[in-house]
Amino acid sequence: MPLVETREILGATGAGIGVAAFNIITLEHAEAVVTGAEQVGLPVILQVSENAVRFHEGRLAPISAAAAAIAAAASVPVSLHLDHVTSEELLRMAPDCGYSSVMFDAAERPFAGNVAATSAAARFAHEHGLWIEAELGAIGGKDGAPPLGAHEPGARTDPAEAADYVVATGVDALAVAVGSTHARLRRDSQLDHDLIARLAVAVPVPLVLHGSSGVPDQEIGRAVRAGIAKVNVGTALNIAYTDAIREFLMTTPTTARVVDPRPYLTAARTAIAATVASFLQVVAATHDDSDRSAP
Repeated sequence: MPLVETREILGATGAGIGVAAFNIITLEHAEAVVTGAEQVGLPVILQVSENAVRFHEGRLAPISAAAAAIAAAASVPVSLHLDHVTSEELLRMAPDCGYSSVMFDAAERPFAGNVAATSAAARFAHEHGLWIEAELGAIGGKDGAPPLGAHEPGARTDPAEAADYVVATGVDALAVAVGSTHARLRRDSQLDHDLIARLAVAVPVPLVLHGSSGVPDQEIGRAVRAGIAKVNVGTALNIAYTDAIREFLMTTPTTARVVDPRPYLTAARTAIAATVASFLQVVAATHDDSDRSAP
């Protein structure tokens, strides 16, 4: 199936049904995400973050080309999204590397500075056919930073301020701070569902939940029904990836010297695919709202 646009995937969903977006780092991540989506027959968004580009020595094109090729061979709709971009140089690479959408991150700047930087990014994005997401509020957990307390400044996105922000910047979607945290290893985050509902009424564009790896299934399901349209997942894939490799190596007889990475990377891909399939079902509300949590 040809690569599709992120706006098309989001536009195909109805009220109370979300779309999951997964951050990839390696080729195996991308393969596993698409496999998981194919297992449940649901569309998916492949995301490459600025941190992932930095890991690939600043080169965006190779990982993007690989992801695009995997997406093009998929039996379900797949789009490419450039995530958490702070570099204007990287933003300008997006159109030529197969991306239909980008998340520009100026959330750590004061409100006026965020608006100014994001407005400029949105103008570039729209001039080049890109759908653009931004962030307002301090979601926390980025680059190893600790999460904010629930009552610290910026720990929650204000609905009125969010409405003004969207109008001022012209963005197409907004990531909001409602209780989740980036890079959380435990699935114990509790979301502010009343705030999500108020944001959904106030903000005229789709809402995005970052830090979803740390949010239990039941909380994600409630958030989607309250108005979250796009759910970002990254750390949960890395947990599955690393745990599968660790288990493979620990259970291999000590007499066997493992030098071929393919067996343990196969285990890692399988684990990621299962995690993706589970999250996709939760976000698409295809099962009942139980306490079950994705692996």
